[in-house]
Amino acid sequence: MAGFDLPLLPTATALGVGLLLGLVAERRKLDNPGMTAGLRTHTLAALAGAVTLWLGMPAFIALLLALAALSAVGYLRTSSEDPGLTSELALLTSGLLGGLAMQAPLAASALAVVVAVLVHAKSNLHRLSRELISDREIADGLMLLAFALIVLPVLPDRPIDPHGAFNLATIWKLVVLVMAIGAAGHIAVRVVGTRWGLPVSGFFAGFVSSTAATASFGQQARAQPALASSCIGAAMLANLASMALFVPILLAVSPALLRASGWILLAAALALLLHAAAGLRRGRAVAAPPPTADSRMFRIGQAVGFAALIAGVMAVASLLGQWLGPGGALAAAFLSALAELHAATATVASLHQGGIIDLAQGRWAIVGLLGASALAKSVVAFTSGGARYGLRMTLGLASMVAAAALAAGFT
Repeated sequence: MAGFDLPLLPTATALGVGLLLGLVAERRKLDNPGMTAGLRTHTLAALAGAVTLWLGMPAFIALLLALAALSAVGYLRTSSEDPGLTSELALLTSGLLGGLAMQAPLAASALAVVVAVLVHAKSNLHRLSRELISDREIADGLMLLAFALIVLPVLPDRPIDPHGAFNLATIWKLVVLVMAIGAAGHIAVRVVGTRWGLPVSGFFAGFVSSTAATASFGQQARAQPALASSCIGAAMLANLASMALFVPILLAVSPALLRASGWILLAAALALLLHAAAGLRRGRAVAAPPPTADSRMFRIGQAVGFAALIAGVMAVASLLGQWLGPGGALAAAFLSALAELHAATATVASLHQGGIIDLAQGRWAIVGLLGASALAKSVVAFTSGGARYGLRMTLGLASMVAAAALAAGFT
């Protein structure tokens, strides 16, 4: 011990943790009077955790053993009425969080809120797990988590070929992105319906990968043709969100090019917004039921196929960029925009900032990047969603490029 005074903030945090968990437990006692731990018990357990850890690890371990013994006795007394272990584990958690508050008050507070939500939302969580979520959705969710948390971390995050074109981690990230966007769209539509679920999930998916969003909504349009118009509107919003990222990229690398390209980006954004509104308005008139709980959230084969397509484009862009040499940096940027628009945007901005291209060339380079990206996404739209989805996506993306070119011609 460094002294004989308990630190004020950690001790107050431990007190708050105990009061919060005790308040939730006290409310639960209204439905289950047999529970032994309430407001005072949880508060004392959290304070005891703080004091014993301040005294030393042996005292803290002794407290945890005592709380475990008290919880076991309480469970034996009430197990015939309530076989669950939540209240007993919550009491032990109060002691643990009280001790944690002495080392990391903020972490203890955050975890206390999580525990309180879990304890309080018992009926809602039971309904969610037993009635709302199907076995199919659980299986798809577990598959997504396995791909993201087990497979992705073990893949090498470096090129595996002599030309530096193939990065397994990057390719697998695309697979996970398509699956995650598909799952998010499925959940959003199931929760709030097709009218708002698709556009909301589409817009936010665009900040991650508009190309992956285009593929994911194409898969959904192919699986549910009645939702094709809504999927097109959502994909257009994803591309709009992706274009919004031009602003911070250009601002960080070349503010002058951002000012010179402002009207170009605005014209392209308006074109996307108009097509998104048209698709969503047309989709609203179609009485399409939302997906059921037994619907697939995503299709792994299509996600892998999309990633393979983009990996091939990236490989070609990398190889051609090397063959063109330093003087072909701008052409290489156009090629890389077929797969990754924002990295290509940063390349163009750095070329202007370095004096390699002037403002006029920079403006038309932005238009060229939009055109290359539109071409790649049109191919993705046809392969993922079929002819109807592909044609309408191509029309919307072409109007974006045309609007940008028109604005560039007048500036």
